[in-house]
Amino acid sequence: MASGVFAILDDIAALMDDVAVTAKVATRKTAGILGDDLAVNAEKATGFLSSREIPVLWAITKGSFINKLIIVPVALLLNAFFPIAIKIALILGGFYLAYEGAEKIVEYFFHRPKNQVPIVEKKEEESIQAEKAKIRSAITTDFILSVEIVIIALGTVLDRSLTIQILTVSVVALLATVGVYGVVALIVRMDDTGYRMIKYSNSKGFLSGVGKLLVKSLPVVIKSLAVIGTIALLLVSGGIFVHNIDYVHNLLPALPAIVQEFLVGLVVGVLVVVVVNLMKRVFKREK
Repeated sequence: MASGVFAILDDIAALMDDVAVTAKVATRKTAGILGDDLAVNAEKATGFLSSREIPVLWAITKGSFINKLIIVPVALLLNAFFPIAIKIALILGGFYLAYEGAEKIVEYFFHRPKNQVPIVEKKEEESIQAEKAKIRSAITTDFILSVEIVIIALGTVLDRSLTIQILTVSVVALLATVGVYGVVALIVRMDDTGYRMIKYSNSKGFLSGVGKLLVKSLPVVIKSLAVIGTIALLLVSGGIFVHNIDYVHNLLPALPAIVQEFLVGLVVGVLVVVVVNLMKRVFKREK
């Protein structure tokens, strides 16, 4: 009896060792996407009133967990019974990410309002609607990035048993959400942490200097993340097209991979923006 229990525990330990190794490899493979995920979601989680930052971030985090709960089993099932569907889903997601990235660039250069109204001066109802819209956008973007993270992680363990596949992909998905949104939470609370350090030190000494640095750095970090997040969207989308469509992969072979992916993402994104805007005009005329 005792020997049977120890044998089971030994098997579990061996399984966990295997999962630790495969999860490490999968996490390394998805590191680039995780970096993009961080930049994109940090940018989307900022721009709110200080009192709403954590509630908004928690809403996005919950949405991310739900995304993973949907994506992981569906990806495993599709990989087993209909693998081509994964590729199709990736490409469709690439169009959405390219659209989001290109739309930000078009908005910045052509549709930026001259006098932007700070969020604190908006009506409460308008602020709530804007908040909900940004949360939905963040969760949708997270869903698409999560699809790629899960698929890349799954691709590293295709030659392993189903149990290893399930556990590895689940671990990577969990780490992606906890790690990314944990760092995002630290970023969005930089200024509050800085103010508390200044207050605690009575505006004197080393702590005060660090606090002031955190407060002054936050606007720079937010602006930088807005730019990095946009570039990340185009890079991820371009990478999806380059790695999954042979014609696009061979289109600009002389260019470095990162330049090729960015250009492909930008061109596709601009085309999608044009198509979407034309469709909006057509529907408005019909009404």
